[in-house]
Amino acid sequence: MSPEPQYKRILLKITGELFGHIETHKGLDFTAIQKVASYIVKLHKKTGVEIAIVVGAGNLFRGREVQDTGADKAAADYIGMLGTVMNALALQEEIERAGGTTRVMSEVVVQSVCESFVRRKAIRHLEKGRIVILAGGTGSPFFTTDSAAALKAAELNCSVVLKGSNVDGVYTSDPKKDKDAKLYKKLSYQEALEQGLTVMDNTAFALCQRERIKVIVFNLNSLDNIEKIVYGEPIGTLVE
Repeated sequence: MSPEPQYKRILLKITGELFGHIETHKGLDFTAIQKVASYIVKLHKKTGVEIAIVVGAGNLFRGREVQDTGADKAAADYIGMLGTVMNALALQEEIERAGGTTRVMSEVVVQSVCESFVRRKAIRHLEKGRIVILAGGTGSPFFTTDSAAALKAAELNCSVVLKGSNVDGVYTSDPKKDKDAKLYKKLSYQEALEQGLTVMDNTAFALCQRERIKVIVFNLNSLDNIEKIVYGEPIGTLVE
């Protein structure tokens, strides 16, 4: 492991399920959020790495949960975007209680509770040592928070997207169903495409490939994996 951080600026993609209650992964469990927030503050202070975070809303709402009800798809996606704002505000509260400085910036305009996303302002916040929490997805329906993470990584000139998962990385098949599934330590974008591996959704994957942004898929259930990755330890699956 390198004695110096290997990345100057990272984009951390966090699933909303990490903020939910341990039994159901639903709702807002501030004890769970506090654990994540305290770790991020410690990491930020120790490494000096600039951190942007994209949060999902799987603990609150997913548009696909109502796809068979006849509900309007765009409306469902907007509800999900507002869920990410709720998670971002909860994470901000706990980060600042832990001694960090943050800004929540949203693609969905909610001006009474957070800033609207402006690229140059976001970069300035990062340069000033603030942890930037990015909410509201892409601001448009029909896109996932994976797409938001890829887009923001490109806009903010991040060195890498760290995609937190509930498994150790990208496997040859679903490790929860196939005990013989093998973990890939490293993949090229082309290999992932040819083998049909699900690294992230297709839109996000294509953007990272085009902009040559590294993607590391890792198990977020062990938060220490983030620091190991920052210092160059081969954790999870690297796609480049």
